[in-house]
Amino acid sequence: MRILMIGGTRFVGKHIVTAALAAGHEVSIFHRGRTGPSLFPECEHLIGDRHGDLGALGTGTWDATIDTCAYLPAEVHTLADVLGDRGGQLTLISSISAYASPPGPGITEDADLIELDDPTVTEVTGETYGGLKVLCERAALARHGTGTLIVRPTYVIGPDDYTWRFPYWVTRIARGATVLAPGPADDPAQYIDGRDMADWIVAMVGRGAGGVFHAAGPSSTFTWGEELATVVDAVGPAGTSLRWVDEGLLLEHGLDGHSLPLWSGGDAGRWVMAVDPAAAFASGLRMRPLADTVRDTLAWALTTDQPDAPGLSTERERELLESAGDVDT
Repeated sequence: MRILMIGGTRFVGKHIVTAALAAGHEVSIFHRGRTGPSLFPECEHLIGDRHGDLGALGTGTWDATIDTCAYLPAEVHTLADVLGDRGGQLTLISSISAYASPPGPGITEDADLIELDDPTVTEVTGETYGGLKVLCERAALARHGTGTLIVRPTYVIGPDDYTWRFPYWVTRIARGATVLAPGPADDPAQYIDGRDMADWIVAMVGRGAGGVFHAAGPSSTFTWGEELATVVDAVGPAGTSLRWVDEGLLLEHGLDGHSLPLWSGGDAGRWVMAVDPAAAFASGLRMRPLADTVRDTLAWALTTDQPDAPGLSTERERELLESAGDVDT
C-alpha cells in the first residue's frame, strides 16, 4: 500500500518509515527538508511545512496517512483540507497526556479526557499539551470518521530518542557508582520502544484497523523502581547502585522533570503512567524485553552528542547525594 508520513525523519516517525518499508509498503514523507538526502532514498520526499507550505501535498493519492506531529487542531484541519479524500485512512499519534488525572491505575481508552478552559489556545505548553491533543483527536474524528486510528503512547524510548529523557538514565547508569534515583520507587512507570510501536502501527494500518489504543506497557502495575533496576542490570558496571532520594527533598531543591527526566516530580496525575494496555496487546502489540531496549539505546547514545540534553550534571548529582547523606559517586 501507499503510505503518506507527516513527519518521518526523526525518532517515532523514522521508526515508522523503517517499519513500513520493511513490510513492503511505498512511503512518501512530507517534511521540512532538514534531514540529509541519504535518509530513506527509496522514499518519495515531499518538502514543505505544515504551518504554511502544504503545496507538495496538492497532488498524489495514498491508501493511508500517518500523522506523527499534530499538536494543534488547526493542523489536523489544514491537512484534511489539502488532502481531501486522497490521503486514505488517517492514523494520528496522540498521547496519554490527553487524560484527566486518573484516580488510580488501569484506566482504559474511554476514561475522562482533559478539557481546556480555553479551547482556542494555540501555545503548546506543559499545561496545554494534553488538552490540545484531545482537540486534535476530535478534529481527526470529525474530518476522517470513526475509522481513524488514534494512538496514545506513553514515553517512547529506544534508539534515536533525541529528547534524551530515557538515554539520560541509560548513559548515567552505564557510568556506574552511586546513581541518584528520584523517589518514590513504587511510582507507576510505563514505556514503549519506538520500534515496537512502529511495527504495531504499520500492521494496524495494513489491515485498516481503527479506534483508540494505548501504546504503553508492560502493564499497569510496573514501577519506576523496576524500570531503573532493569537499566542497572542491563548496563550498570559492577558496583553500580541506586540511591533512592525522597521526593520531598528533591522538590525542595527545585528539581523537576527536566533535571530528572521521566520522574513524576510530585505530579498529582502520575497514574496516567499506569494505563491499561490490554486493547493494544489484543490487537497485536508486542514489546521486546526492556533490557534489549536499554542496550540498544546505549549503543546509539554513544554515537551521538546531545549538548542541551536534560539531566543532572555530575557536580549537581554529587551535591544532592551529599544532601541525602551519600557521597559515593
